[in-house]
Amino acid sequence: MLHKGSVQLLILSQCTFITLDYKLNFQPEKAHQIPQLHERVADRIYNLITSNGGLYVKLGQAIGANAALMPRPMQDRFGRLFDDAPQIPYSSVLSVFRSEFGRSPVGPDGVFAEFDEQAAASASIAQVHRARLKSGEWVAVKIQKPDVSKQVEWDLGAFRIVMWMFESWFDMPVYFAVDFISNHLRRELDFLQEARNAITTAEFVATEPRLRGKVHIPKVYAEYSTRRVLTAEWVDGVRLSDRPGIRRLMGEDNRIGPHPMDPSLKGVQLRGGLRAIMQTMVELFSAQMFSWGWVHCDPHPGNIIIRPHPQHRLYPQLVLLDHGLYVRVGEELRRKYAKLWRALLATDWDTVETITTSWGIGAPDLFASATLMRPVSFRTRRDEDGNGDSENDTANQYERSVLMKERLKNFLYDTDKMPKELIFLGRNIRIVQGNNQVLGSPVNRIKITAYWASRSLTTTTNLTFSQRLREYQRDMAFRIVMFSIDLVFWASKLRQWIRALFGLASEGFEDELERDMRRFAKHAFGVDVAPGVFLG
Repeated sequence: MLHKGSVQLLILSQCTFITLDYKLNFQPEKAHQIPQLHERVADRIYNLITSNGGLYVKLGQAIGANAALMPRPMQDRFGRLFDDAPQIPYSSVLSVFRSEFGRSPVGPDGVFAEFDEQAAASASIAQVHRARLKSGEWVAVKIQKPDVSKQVEWDLGAFRIVMWMFESWFDMPVYFAVDFISNHLRRELDFLQEARNAITTAEFVATEPRLRGKVHIPKVYAEYSTRRVLTAEWVDGVRLSDRPGIRRLMGEDNRIGPHPMDPSLKGVQLRGGLRAIMQTMVELFSAQMFSWGWVHCDPHPGNIIIRPHPQHRLYPQLVLLDHGLYVRVGEELRRKYAKLWRALLATDWDTVETITTSWGIGAPDLFASATLMRPVSFRTRRDEDGNGDSENDTANQYERSVLMKERLKNFLYDTDKMPKELIFLGRNIRIVQGNNQVLGSPVNRIKITAYWASRSLTTTTNLTFSQRLREYQRDMAFRIVMFSIDLVFWASKLRQWIRALFGLASEGFEDELERDMRRFAKHAFGVDVAPGVFLG
């Protein structure tokens, strides 16, 4: 890890190199060299992020959440930004414990009865050790890496400079989100805040009959937690990232996978299949967006464990981990977002345009496509573009890049109006979509999410009797409209089943949507989108 001052200088020098490279080589007469230009810049950015680790990886992931509209080399590099990192030595762990508790993890006056010196997992800002309390319970101890807290403000300051330079030099609206993202990343470094987040989520789950028992939030041990150490219940199970293991656990594939199965789960086959897992997952995050206004911003497969239900051992239970990053969604935004979802599926374009315009968004069909993760096109784009998107078919690399820049500027014409929460809502939707896709699209994600959106409008507070009655009527009409979405989904499942029957490569509903989205990005922006970039 470089000294913080050296890191600042390195960032500024790399940004200067990137800017000069673009200023000198992003020219109409050098259109054929633009792919090589993008390759050089992508390598510089990727190497800068990975060499510094820590918050730089988190910031890179935040940028990568919108990688689909970046040049192809940047899509490839940001797609490799996994949040893993080398372990810090046990001596550093001891130092953190003595600073936070005034004693060691184990020993005559230790905090725990047992403590594994080898970390069970290590990420960019923390690592997790398995330990046993003196009362006998096994726990997961999350320990913040010392260098992270020391240089957080330097890192966020560098992020601010980079975004300012990017907006100033390339005339692209990105700086408006810096404060919002930085504040949330600061909160992620406060493990006491993470403990409170976990408790809040557990309380929400307990009050929702459709999720109670199906979802588990590990118990937090507040007496063994500080701003830099978090102690929570240890949970055995299979991470969603272990796809062969998940398929074996759910009885859909008996082949041996690369990861060893937990001894307690050998021979266990739970009921409901992959559909049961994804139904619960989509409902959980739909409830967060539309009912609770309390959204987990990092539901990637490594943060989800599937285990047998403790009381009903034949059925799965979803365990949600890592509660460091949440965003609150106020009632007005939540209601508008639910109306947007319902309008999108009911093809109520006037409502879609009204809502997106109030958010400072000038291309409602593009925003709709990013929200549903499926292409949406209606009259506005055709009216504005005249001959549609055919200009991208004959444009060279330079012309496509300029056109993309102009359309992105028009997409977000008033950043002051845009609710910053949409940044994290979009990330959540993309990751959940990716989780469904890699498991073969066992559920109709769009339908489940839209149902939750429509239902949430019937329970909005402060409605008069007549207003609530109208919302129920709209909800019933919407369910009838949604029947067509179900037909499309089951037609896709039939094609998937037939291809599998003849030993052909299987393509699920989400794969078809991704293919359409890639085609849409090509036509609308001239962007060559890599397969899998919409996995989040």
